[in-house]
Amino acid sequence: MKSILTFKPSGLVVGIYTEIIPLNTIGALKINRLTEIEFNNGTQEWEAKDRIGTVLFSHPSRQACVEWEHREFNKEET
Repeated sequence: MKSILTFKPSGLVVGIYTEIIPLNTIGALKINRLTEIEFNNGTQEWEAKDRIGTVLFSHPSRQACVEWEHREFNKEET
């Protein structure tokens, strides 16, 4: 799984956190989640929801939701 980091002119680095690169060795981390992955008892599926609770992706496998999240938010800006 590839990990894309975007360096902003302000020095801010934006990307999906993984432990592939030990980011804590270059400075303090501030982590903000883009989604929450929770199990829906009614549908019996895992759901990736945005910050306002909209379901963006669902699947019986939590790992599939995590992989979707990485694909979706690691897209390179064009």
